[in-house]
Amino acid sequence: MKKFLLVLALGSIMFSLDAQTLSTPAPSPTQNLKQDFALSSVEISYSRPAVKQRKIFGDLVPYGKVWRTGANQATTITFGEEVTFGDKKIPAGKYGLLTIPNTGEWTIILSKQLDVTSPSAYKQDQDVARVTVKPDEIPFGIESFMMVFDKITPSTMDLIMLWDKTSVRIPIKSDVETKVMAQIDNLMNKDNRPYFSAAMYYMNNGKDLSKALGWFDKAIEQNPKGFWIYHQKANVLAKLGKKQEAITTANKSIELAKEAKNDDYVELNQKLLATLK
Repeated sequence: MKKFLLVLALGSIMFSLDAQTLSTPAPSPTQNLKQDFALSSVEISYSRPAVKQRKIFGDLVPYGKVWRTGANQATTITFGEEVTFGDKKIPAGKYGLLTIPNTGEWTIILSKQLDVTSPSAYKQDQDVARVTVKPDEIPFGIESFMMVFDKITPSTMDLIMLWDKTSVRIPIKSDVETKVMAQIDNLMNKDNRPYFSAAMYYMNNGKDLSKALGWFDKAIEQNPKGFWIYHQKANVLAKLGKKQEAITTANKSIELAKEAKNDDYVELNQKLLATLK
């Protein structure tokens, strides 16, 4: 009896050891993609299946059917602020990202559903938006399905889906102009006014340079030793065609930068002065 119990105990131990979780690499690994954009960010979570010598679109991924846009898990996209996705206005939030591939066009779906992993789970009444785009054929193969952000500017960028020899591009836009101008209008009525940031925005975005110059002067009043402020003031003076004033201001920036032991701004000002000769 004791021998039987010992064998039973050893068998239980061996079964317990064998039943432990085995960790293996995911065949379609997850990628979490985050891109700073406009005044917030856009994030995507998806899985990356591989071609593995298979025919992809029209076979593994059927035409005319909802695809989870990846493998394993549901694909999601999160917008940190309101954007225009394709031609549709989308509030900030997290959405399921689904697609319906076809030979001549793809339908891109943003859904309230965050857990669609098969066509049968998809409910069209949960759609937030549908966008139609044309796929492009690329002259080389992409082994693992991938998504990337491209052509990124402060207010626009493209989301690109790539797999096998197919590329799909969806434009994303943000009304940064309205949002930033509203902030400036609001903050300029506060005690601690962001003169420097507002002036930089105006100068870098082709707005009223005279107003930017006035704000740089106000910023200098707030920080008389601000060599970086003098440098940007010299830049805006140069843009306004006030060459001699720009030279005087750049030299003042050099003086303050040397006092602060900041060689980078000394060099920046010297490069600016070279363009004003």
